[in-house]
Amino acid sequence: MPRTPEAQAFFHAVYAAVQEIPEGKVTTYGHIAKLIGTPQRPRQVGTALKHLPSDTSLRYHHDNVPWQRPGTSSAILTESRSQPEGARNQAANLQAEGVAVTTGALGELMVDFAEFGWFPRLLPSEEAAGVIPDDSDDDDGESE
Repeated sequence: MPRTPEAQAFFHAVYAAVQEIPEGKVTTYGHIAKLIGTPQRPRQVGTALKHLPSDTSLRYHHDNVPWQRPGTSSAILTESRSQPEGARNQAANLQAEGVAVTTGALGELMVDFAEFGWFPRLLPSEEAAGVIPDDSDDDDGESE
């Protein structure tokens, strides 16, 4: 089923924002949602990344959008029914960038937001363009 123009614009906004996460850093789906102006849609950020195209002829695809850098607010790398090896793949990609991935008490793979977190008030491209941040938001941006 083709995406609506609104959904396509949202997916593209997610992909463009994720491309701005620096190598070796991680953030949350919720922070990406906030940065693109839709703080109520963190789960849809995850959905957009789940449906990242593999076709490299497209503007945004699996090879140019660092899908591994955003994750859940719990900092636990998660698997899904459609990608049971997802957490291990994400961990391997993050480790290749220098992000330490640890194993929790229950065997879950985790990252340390204190060391590797990326939570700017604006996307670097917006900051470079002189966008003024909205000061009406008092939280630290680390929610999902």
